[in-house]
Amino acid sequence: MKMSYDNVASVIFSHPPIGFIGLDEDAAKAKFGAENIKCHSSKFINMYYSPAMSMERKQSSIFKLICHVQPDGQEKVVGIHACGKGVDEMMQGLSVAMNMGVTKQDFDNSVAIHPTGSEEWVTMDANLIM
Repeated sequence: MKMSYDNVASVIFSHPPIGFIGLDEDAAKAKFGAENIKCHSSKFINMYYSPAMSMERKQSSIFKLICHVQPDGQEKVVGIHACGKGVDEMMQGLSVAMNMGVTKQDFDNSVAIHPTGSEEWVTMDANLIM
């Protein structure tokens, strides 16, 4: 067996936590060409923050998938980035998916677990923010 360091999940245990795997958008564009990169993102308030809480106490979460568009149109995920409540717990499973060659369609084919922050991974559209 040989260790691959391409898709190692990393987390900064800040408040809120920040997690990332793979390439960032600039590195993906440099490697594959800007015309071959498509980003999907979501900015939302995690369900943990009840409607009763004041807006000043609510933290936004930001998720981003960086995809390399393949010749057949499939979008292979080459980078995952997130900041928000619970992302530190999400990164390990996302790392496994990336190491298995996950595509955006794989995310789209998954049923969201509601109400969780993780449901945003499977409901996001291209270029909503950022």
